Amino acid sequence: MLSASTATLDRLPKPVRATVAGRRKRRRRLSPGRNIPVRTFADWNRPPPGFLEIDLVAHCGDSMWGSFIYSLVATDVCTGWTEAVPLLAREQNLVVAGPEAIAKQLPFPVLGIDSDNDSVFINETLTKHCADRGIGFTRSRAYRENDQA
Repeated sequence: MLSASTATLDRLPKPVRATVAGRRKRRRRLSPGRNIPVRTFADWNRPPPGFLEIDLVAHCGDSMWGSFIYSLVATDVCTGWTEAVPLLAREQNLVVAGPEAIAKQLPFPVLGIDSDNDSVFINETLTKHCADRGIGFTRSRAYRENDQA
């Protein structure tokens, strides 16, 4: 049986690495969150009906293991009106369909959506959906739970 120390294993490939061209640098993709404005609790200033806070609720009990249903919950900041729609998976295309279903249930038009920094919301799919429909889209600051209205 052969054996070698970790220092020897690090030292042996150095001559080969020196002759190989440098590694290609990967282009870092910019987060779509950089283009979404931040709105804090102090920025709300009595908005008219139609500005919604949205979030996902997992109906999974004590464990995230296995299959379960999520609820997309939307609460109007002005009136407190709350609607929820079930989602079978935590997937961005379903999250786009959710606000459409909620908008049909509301007695006023949706003017804006504010979400947390969950990747299911902060993505190009929901950003484009809101832009196409003239709906304002904002997010809270990362790691700040007090940013909701």
